[in-house]
Amino acid sequence: MRNIVLLTAITLALSGCMSTQNSEVVQDDPYYAPMYPEPNIEPLVATGSLFNTHLSNDLYADKKALRTGDIITVKLQESTQASKAAKTETDKQSDASLDPVIGLGGLPVNIGGDSIQFGIGSDASFKGDSKSNQSNSLAGDISVNVMRVLPNGNLVIRGEKWLTLNSGEEFIRLEGLVRPEDVTADNTVQSNRIANARIQYSGKGQTQEAQSAGWLTRFFSSSLFPF
Repeated sequence: MRNIVLLTAITLALSGCMSTQNSEVVQDDPYYAPMYPEPNIEPLVATGSLFNTHLSNDLYADKKALRTGDIITVKLQESTQASKAAKTETDKQSDASLDPVIGLGGLPVNIGGDSIQFGIGSDASFKGDSKSNQSNSLAGDISVNVMRVLPNGNLVIRGEKWLTLNSGEEFIRLEGLVRPEDVTADNTVQSNRIANARIQYSGKGQTQEAQSAGWLTRFFSSSLFPF
């Protein structure tokens, strides 16, 4: 009985460790909160000019997000595909024999009417074949904030988008580094131009939970199950 109770406790503990990874994802996470720029206070000048160097743009320049708190639209165009195959075959054969022992007079030595001789043979073979294919794609748009401007001009971007559906929620989270040169004239950037990108697309609610196996099924399908 003690062993049964112990096994049940371990199983429940393992099931807690294998909970859905989205259980800790919540809206209004401070890490993804938008960055609001601090007001730039211009020193008063004797001329009384209203020119603001922080908000100025060249007459022929595009209006692109280059400051902390600005917004950039990311064009999600992610597509990956991987394929792997392996095949192994081995074959080995061996034979060994000992001719009948010849005694005096050139006659075989017999024991119980049978000549003394020996023979052995072995045959071993192995075949292994494995294949693996994986592909995914993601398309859409998400607008993110410029969280920081690095000394070399690169932009640290981060943001999220939540969609509330009838029976659940879907969210997209994105963060990474962008070069100002990769931001186009319409203030967009392709997702494959984002360095150190972290893109999350998943959901929460009844629809997402229905696609997850129960804790007991996950336990018997895991490497922890010994059989």
